[in-house]
Amino acid sequence: MLVESCLSGDPTAFGVLVDSYEGKLYNVALQITGSRDDAMDVTQSAFVKAYEKLHTFDPSYRFFSWIYRIAINEALNVTRRKGASSALDPEMALVEGDPEQLASDRELRRLLHRALEELSPELHVVVVLKHLQGLSYREIAEILEIPEERVKSRLFSARQRLRQLLEKRGVTA
Repeated sequence: MLVESCLSGDPTAFGVLVDSYEGKLYNVALQITGSRDDAMDVTQSAFVKAYEKLHTFDPSYRFFSWIYRIAINEALNVTRRKGASSALDPEMALVEGDPEQLASDRELRRLLHRALEELSPELHVVVVLKHLQGLSYREIAEILEIPEERVKSRLFSARQRLRQLLEKRGVTA
């Protein structure tokens, strides 16, 4: 296991861990913070903290869940310091197609982006992990260290709140 190799003093083992998880951590940080610069800082900070705390890692859990949790906490700290969360920057996606449809899609993404900004950090994170990262309820529960039922409850609440916010902005299902 790479963590054991790293703890045993193998200087290349942690680099392999970074290479394996850097993209995933950056993506979730970007979706939570909405800023490429902040996402880079969060990713770097998560790896530094993971390296410093590697001796506390419990091998009965997956390393992915442990480091993902660190990155999410770092991203949430950044958004709290800045006063808002800004996932789903509507201009981040590169799309092709019918210009009229693209304009409509862009407007819907903008409205969704604004609605997501109004969610509490706890609700925002479950939406990002489930709908943008495609994680299972079990994986989200493991990462957030909460029961699966609480994940489902938060996701239900987030969807309800997003529906209300979007309807307030004139978007109907």
